[in-house]
Amino acid sequence: QVQLVESGGGLVQAGGSLRLSCAASGRTFSTYTMGWFRQAPGKERESVARITWNGGVTRYADSVKGRFTISRDNAKNTVYLQMNSLEPEDTAVYYCAANPNGRDADYWGQGTQVTVSS
Repeated sequence: QVQLVESGGGLVQAGGSLRLSCAASGRTFSTYTMGWFRQAPGKERESVARITWNGGVTRYADSVKGRFTISRDNAKNTVYLQMNSLEPEDTAVYYCAANPNGRDADYWGQGTQVTVSS
């Protein structure tokens, strides 16, 4: 069992930056691939980024490549999402997830709101 708690969301102007954090409980965090998803009003949930257990492989949605960076610190049981050059289209609730598989995952956080104003 893994419990995930996101933080770091908020309101930012276009072009600004935010860093999301996801703190995980449980001793098995370091064995999980972790991911960040987002869901905007009226839209389906989409995968934003994911990172393998040791950070060796990362994947990004085309819409965020070059702007977002996912990372993890297994010693702190935490995964991060650094978001730069934010655009109004990035406005959504962002969710941290463990063992992502397509649009689904084994464990989910409660979500954190990111709002980008134009």
